[in-house]
Formats: sequence, C-alpha cells, structure tokens
Amino acid sequence: MTRITGIRTLDVRAPTSITLAGSDAVHQDPDYSGAYAILETDGPHQGVGMTFTIGRGNDLCCAAIEALAPLVAGRPLAEVVGDGAGFWRRLTNDGQLRWLGPEKGVIHLATAAIVNAVWDLWAKEESKPLWRLVADLTPQQFVDAVDFRYLTDVLDRDRALDLLQAQVPGREARIAELERDGYPAYLTSAGWLGYSEQTVRERCRAAIAEGWTAFKTKVGIDVASDVRRCEVMREEIGDLPLMADANQVWEVPEAIEWMRHLEPFDLRWIEEPTSPDDVLGHAAIRRAVAPVGVATGEHAANRVVFKQLLAAEAIDYCQVDACRLGGVNEVLAVLLLAANAGVPVCPHAGGFGLCEFVRHLSAIDYVCVSGSLEDRTTEFADHLHEHFVDPAVVRGGRYLLPELPGYSADLWPASIDALTYPTGSVWR
Repeated sequence: MTRITGIRTLDVRAPTSITLAGSDAVHQDPDYSGAYAILETDGPHQGVGMTFTIGRGNDLCCAAIEALAPLVAGRPLAEVVGDGAGFWRRLTNDGQLRWLGPEKGVIHLATAAIVNAVWDLWAKEESKPLWRLVADLTPQQFVDAVDFRYLTDVLDRDRALDLLQAQVPGREARIAELERDGYPAYLTSAGWLGYSEQTVRERCRAAIAEGWTAFKTKVGIDVASDVRRCEVMREEIGDLPLMADANQVWEVPEAIEWMRHLEPFDLRWIEEPTSPDDVLGHAAIRRAVAPVGVATGEHAANRVVFKQLLAAEAIDYCQVDACRLGGVNEVLAVLLLAANAGVPVCPHAGGFGLCEFVRHLSAIDYVCVSGSLEDRTTEFADHLHEHFVDPAVVRGGRYLLPELPGYSADLWPASIDALTYPTGSVWR
C-alpha cells in the first residue's frame, strides 16, 4: 500500500512580464507561476500538484504548503482517497490554520496544490488520466469525495446522487464523443491588453487559420481603446463568438455604463466586471447588461461563493478555477452546484498549468455531471505548454482529451532547471 512519506515544494516562475502575455486591466506585469506540492511516497510514483500565481505570491503559497504538509505526510494513499470528503475537511479545518481563511486566500491556494497532488498520485496509481479516473467512479464514490458542508440548503448528498445517476446511461457515448471530437475551447491569447493593435490582428489571423472559432479580449482601462480593440477583433474574426474580460476593474455602476459602449460588438459575456466577492453587484450588472451574459469564478474563493452567485442568479457562466478552489474535491462540488442550477460551466484557464488541468475538469463535467455541451466552452491561452510532460493540445478549436496517467502537472527536468526561482537559468 503506497504511503505518502513527505511533501516538498517547488517555486516555478516564467518571466511573462517581458512579453506582456497575460496582461490585463489590473494585472499589468504578470509572471505566470506555479507553486508546486510534490508528494513523496514509498511507491513508484510521486503526486504532483500546483496552484497558480502571477509571481511573488509563490513565496507565500510555498510556505503555506509546508505548513499544511504534516496533515498529509505519513498517511496511506488508500486512507486519503477512501474518505475523500473527510480528508478534504481535515485539510481545510485545522484548528489554527483554518483561521487564515477559512477556505480562502493563500491557505486555500496551498490546499489546492496538495489536493491536486493527491488526485494526481491516485490517477497514476490507477494508470489513468484524472478525467478517466473520475469517470470510472460510481455516483456514490463521486459524492464521497465532496464536502457538502454549507451546501445542504441548496444541494445535499441525495440530490447530488440523483444528478449523477441521471447521467450514467450516456456516459460511455459521451466519452467516445470527446475522444473523437475534443471539447470546445476559446482563445484568450490573441487579446491581451498589453498587445498592440497589429499584434492583435496578427494573432487573430493566425488563430483563425488554425481553426479557432471563439475568442476573448481584455478590456477595462479606457473606453475608447476598448471600443477600438473590439472593433479590431470584430474586423478580424467576423461574427464568431467574442467575449470580454474586465478582470474586476469596475465599480458596479461603472460596469453597467461601460458596457453600453460595447453593445455594438455583440459580446457573448462580460467576465469579472467587478469585485469577485460582490454577489449582489454581479446580479445587478447581469440584469442591466442582458442579453450579454455575465461570467465569473476564477477568483471565487470557494464553493460557498459559487452557491451564492448561482442562488442570486448573478451569473450566466460558471468559471471554476482548478487552483483558486481547494483542488479537485471542491471543483466537483461546484460542478454539481452549477448542474443543479442549470448554469453552464466554462472553466478559467490560461495561466501556468491551468489549461493542462481544466481539460480534465471540462471532460468530467460533460461525462459525469451535466451531460451537455450546450453553451459551454473552455479557455485556452497558447503559452508555456512546452514545459509540461503532458501538455494541453488543441486542434480545430477543441481540447483533445489527455491520455497519460495523472493530472498533467509534471514538468520536464529541463524546465524545472530553467524556471525554478531564483536559481533557474532564466532568472540568473
């Protein structure tokens, strides 16, 4: 029986601030980074998990991973995965560390790294990619991984079981469909806010030639430049779906007024129009900007925030993040909440390792939870995938299903040597 013998951390950072890849209205000099939790074991595999930051936050996340490590080290893997909800509760409910959240902030990001590493280890032990590991669980095993604390007024175990049982009959057919066709994706990396107009045009043209059929642009600093950026995008992509992302920069009235200037561009959604914690603000914006949808979730700290966003009818699109939430267990909870509310899940990705993660999560949602591809699409940005042993691959604007065992977080040794901070070659 494999035992987790210890956890070590790895601080990996890519200097994307040099090219302004990832730049938006709030985060104008990001260095896409991953704070890694690596589970050492007495077996043949390591569990590799990470949480995403955009630079110096890695220092804090790595320290928090080390603080949580004693809650996991020394435990048999079978014990951990045999009581998924209990394990997750123990990790998030430590009597002293819980005070730092609870279930939010740096301590929750660190939780995500460890939880993701546990699932990676489990999938490797079963010789399956993560999505297939979850797809092979029974509905009872699926709900056993979910902590329903604080959710039962909206979604309890019995209702979750009903949702999952309803999707069992078509499960294998949906898997075959994804293996054949892939999962719909949209492209963000043509529209970073720091890019020049010419760069945006060139990237849109190249993307269309590659088969992309949906795009997103960043907005939020200046109305006139946003209008021009949307004009450029429309000139290049025609009537293909176009989304916009404000990255939390606006006040609620400001968001409503700003969006009036963008009405001519037939946006599918406005993403993160205000504070990620302002549930009522999102609801007000949604009412005012319809038929443009409202999308948010990449900074929604936990399943309870998503419960409120959904209950308040504040969002049209649920954007789970593989690392902002407390790892796979909490993502499963939010997939169930969204299915219960009838809201499509369109995961946030783009950052270091996030595209690698979310293709698993989207497959799980379709195969196990929602059973639908209607109005669903998953974010992709074409940066840094070369560093991953099992990189995200998109063809014809659709994610291909990962095939290697695990959760796809492993890095090539040469990439670790180059990107480890501050000793790696790109930082020296």
